[in-house]
Amino acid sequence: MSSTIQHSAQLVANSNEGIICQGWLLKKRRKKMQGFARRYFVLYQSGVLSYSVDPKRPVRDQVSLPHAAISTAVGRKDIHIDTNKVTFHIKCLSTDDFNTWMSAFRKFIASDGRISSIAKTTPRLSHSQWNRSGAIVEDMGSSIAELESAIALLQTEDISKKNHASVKSKGDKEKHKDKENSSRFPLFKKSGTHHDDVSNFDSHLHLHFHRIHIALDSLKSQHAALLQSLSPLQNDNAPPPSRGSPLPITTEEHEDTEVAPSRLSTPITRKYKRNSSLISLSDSGPVEWFDAEDGPGEEFFFEDATPDEERREPTLHTNSRSSLHESESSEESFEVKEMLDISSDPSFKATQVVRRTRLPSGPVGDEGSLFAMLKKNVGKDLSTISFPVSFNEPLTLLQRTAEELEYHSLIQQATDASDPIERMCYVAAFAVSGYAHTKHRSGRKGFNPMLAETFEDARMKLIVEKVQHNPVILAYHAEGDGWELSATSAGKTKFWGKSLEIINYGTSQLKIGGDRYAWNKPSSFMRNLMMGTKYLEHCGKMTIDNTTGLRCELEFKQSGYWGVSNEISGTVISSTGDVCARIEGKWDDQLAQALDSSHLRVLWRITPFPKQSIEYYGFTAFGITLNEITSDLEGRLPPTDSRYRPDVRALEEGDTEEAEQQKARLEEMQRERRKRGADRKPRWFKQSGEEWIYTGGYWEARAQGWKNVPIQPLW
Repeated sequence: MSSTIQHSAQLVANSNEGIICQGWLLKKRRKKMQGFARRYFVLYQSGVLSYSVDPKRPVRDQVSLPHAAISTAVGRKDIHIDTNKVTFHIKCLSTDDFNTWMSAFRKFIASDGRISSIAKTTPRLSHSQWNRSGAIVEDMGSSIAELESAIALLQTEDISKKNHASVKSKGDKEKHKDKENSSRFPLFKKSGTHHDDVSNFDSHLHLHFHRIHIALDSLKSQHAALLQSLSPLQNDNAPPPSRGSPLPITTEEHEDTEVAPSRLSTPITRKYKRNSSLISLSDSGPVEWFDAEDGPGEEFFFEDATPDEERREPTLHTNSRSSLHESESSEESFEVKEMLDISSDPSFKATQVVRRTRLPSGPVGDEGSLFAMLKKNVGKDLSTISFPVSFNEPLTLLQRTAEELEYHSLIQQATDASDPIERMCYVAAFAVSGYAHTKHRSGRKGFNPMLAETFEDARMKLIVEKVQHNPVILAYHAEGDGWELSATSAGKTKFWGKSLEIINYGTSQLKIGGDRYAWNKPSSFMRNLMMGTKYLEHCGKMTIDNTTGLRCELEFKQSGYWGVSNEISGTVISSTGDVCARIEGKWDDQLAQALDSSHLRVLWRITPFPKQSIEYYGFTAFGITLNEITSDLEGRLPPTDSRYRPDVRALEEGDTEEAEQQKARLEEMQRERRKRGADRKPRWFKQSGEEWIYTGGYWEARAQGWKNVPIQPLW
């Protein structure tokens, strides 16, 4: 039918000078939940597009294309025509029809180069996202109606088949019943033989099952798009569809991947307003808004997607510059591959690494009453108390330090930035991103490392070591292309009755070329210790100082009863005291730079948590990989690495009894060494004043297989 429509449109265009194109299209009804209806459209040389129920009926409505904004989604053959007064949502019947109509429409569309794709800079709107959601709901209503129709027909056919079998056994009544069934259900009329009846029934059954599957697939896509469109307007902790939805990622969702709507206090969206004729989005500058004028109309592409791209399944991938985006089945565990490249070790060039996406086991048994433990140790430093293994998660504090560097690619972005203000914004985003992994981590603590215990992560050339036992101090060093990061991590705790405060000590120092950045962490609070759901909150101020005098002041705001939770705001201040930039966001979601009152530039966005994260200690996809000995690590780790700890390994595999025994054994071994005066000394760091400095040589010794480095096991 669609090819016939296209051919007739061409004939009319040749025979009637007043009409450019005409034919049948699907138009969305004005009332909600009514879906699309078949309408006859006519485009005149004046630029007026009108439609009617059929060619012989009067015109129902019309729009002027020179005063309209036209947006398209090629893969779905959609055309959206928007003016100040009315909006047409049109679906073409085929790709040929789409191309024919768009060729006709482009005669009235400006071709001045203002057609661009979606970029990272996005305008802030408050209500237009709901318009998009309403349109999706209408689509879902149409799909539901189609699904109900298919199911009703399927049930009717089943009844028809049963009636046919029943009347056939009754002899004289067979012809009468067959005639009655034929009058009711002409589609299932007998063609002569019983074999023909069965064959006819099976073919129609297959047809209706096909309709049901199509409707279900449509509902899945629309549901995913609806969740995506509503996500910026919700203030919750639920991940968007690409994070936790079991539905496949659709093209519309894929379009939002680079500029997904923000969940800041003011929603961000990339959708255009009705009163605007074009949004010009590019990486070179902020979004421009063009009001409707009397000149030619404009065209706006959502994305030039193909039907194959719409059906494409999400691919799991990660590398040293990009974060892991995981969408795994509840019954399967997919493999994640990355290319690892360690410049100091030639044997590791272009090594393909397969990383796991799920822990061997989730928590076994209750985590225990932290409040009961606190009552028994009032006034004591909790770092000196030996907790039962039920309070632990299968990571050491060294590995939890590595989690703070998950978004180390932000440092590389800061290194590549030439503008000092932009560089400071990326450094601030990195400092904030170090808290993202704690979003679901309020119930358990990491294992206390042994003295001189180490952990490495080649993805950012990180080496971290426990350098002091009482108080516990960890030192680490990481580096990349043009940057080095060093820090000491220490802290103490205070019990406040209903909450526990973790006071962080130590300074993080980042070196990028000639620039030096330094900052301290604010305090963290574990809330609702006595009753209710425990959660972690970070409160206080963080100041990032630069040797040039530029600084960034960030405030981690305390959540009020009715206020927004986990909110952050800050400013970049020059050496003269002038405010150069403003930053806002949430430490468990994203951080953005405010370009002006209407535009934000997203600096960082959290990587989606695995779908079953809560059931697996609340780990991020990155955290799941930290205790794994992958192919590139086998036989190359020092005997002091945390991955070799038997208690952590036993807890990870769900054997709490073995973990408890091994934990007690290791702690007793360390106490015995301390009594004999044979306690281990830090190997890769030395103390300089209050800081611990990396002495170097770790990666070189690793490349040589630890031949000339006397390192004894700790367990």
